[in-house]
Amino acid sequence: MISPLEARYYRRRMPLLWWAHRRSYAIFVLRELSSAFVALFIVELLLLVRATARGPAAYESFLDTMAHPAMIVLNLIALAFVLLHAITFANLTPRAMIVRLRGRRVPSRVVLAGVYAGWLLVTAFLAWLLVAA
Repeated sequence: MISPLEARYYRRRMPLLWWAHRRSYAIFVLRELSSAFVALFIVELLLLVRATARGPAAYESFLDTMAHPAMIVLNLIALAFVLLHAITFANLTPRAMIVRLRGRRVPSRVVLAGVYAGWLLVTAFLAWLLVAA
């Protein structure tokens, strides 16, 4: 039975997609959801390592599984979410890390430009490794 005190509490009903009405909330929720896709990529990488360790037959089987159209679509969706995760994480860097140079605070845009420049350099280096191999 509900006590008289509990009956007076007002609980506003929230629609299921309440977060979709404001862009900032939607990006926040999508970023949190993107963590599941980051985990998916990690699991796929671990499965690739296991298939490689088990020999050529297991590796070919893994490649056949990854070539299935459903897996390709899933991985493209996961890639979009992982990029969202990486970009939103990089954009938080100037807020989380205050850089001082000669006693003055470095502007947020400069810190963010450094993050993206580093990301670009690492990506270029990895692409060079793949092409050179």
